[in-house]
Amino acid sequence: MATDFAAQTFDHDIGRLRGMLSQMGGLAERAIHDAINALQRADTDLATQVRESDRSIDALQAEVESLAVGIIAERTLVDGDLRDVVAALKIAGVIERIGDYAKNIAKRVPLIESEHPIEPITVIPSMARLAAEMVHDVLDAFAARDAQAAVLVCDRDRLLDDFYDGIFRILVTHMVENPATIGQVAHLLFVAKNLERIGDHATNVAEMVYFAATGRQMPERAKTGEAQ
Repeated sequence: MATDFAAQTFDHDIGRLRGMLSQMGGLAERAIHDAINALQRADTDLATQVRESDRSIDALQAEVESLAVGIIAERTLVDGDLRDVVAALKIAGVIERIGDYAKNIAKRVPLIESEHPIEPITVIPSMARLAAEMVHDVLDAFAARDAQAAVLVCDRDRLLDDFYDGIFRILVTHMVENPATIGQVAHLLFVAKNLERIGDHATNVAEMVYFAATGRQMPERAKTGEAQ
């Protein structure tokens, strides 16, 4: 009976962890979308809101860490349960970093703002959507303990890298052809790099999800899309 109660208590706590991570992920996704919308519209008020909303992500990270450490300290966990809790602890830190990247994008909005919109800004939102979708899908994979879904997130990181390479070329060409915009376009390069890093972090989370679900490291072939 005591064992059943302990199992129910753990299930409740891991459910809380997953719920808080889902909430963190939702805030991070919103921050990415709002930062890019602020960039497109030169909306400095929205950019300020993104920067201020980062505090909510930080607060949730602290809650996840406190609960995860408490679970580890108070219970003797079997291997699979321990992997889930440790993964949640690590994932919270990664989502917090993703929120920081969105905040960094928002910080550049006033520096890019111009009376004459820079045409390359129009190619950034598609890359941002892909990055945000990767964040959303990898947290769904964690909630479902779905190793295969985690692999699919990793596979899409190559698409995001290709996006970045294409945008990099577009922005460099624009700077060469429009020297007066060099300062603003340089900030756009940093925006694109931040989005590329968000994809890298989503991939890192996917690898954690895969390990938590299976107890094995994700095969290199799955991460690179190439045969071993």
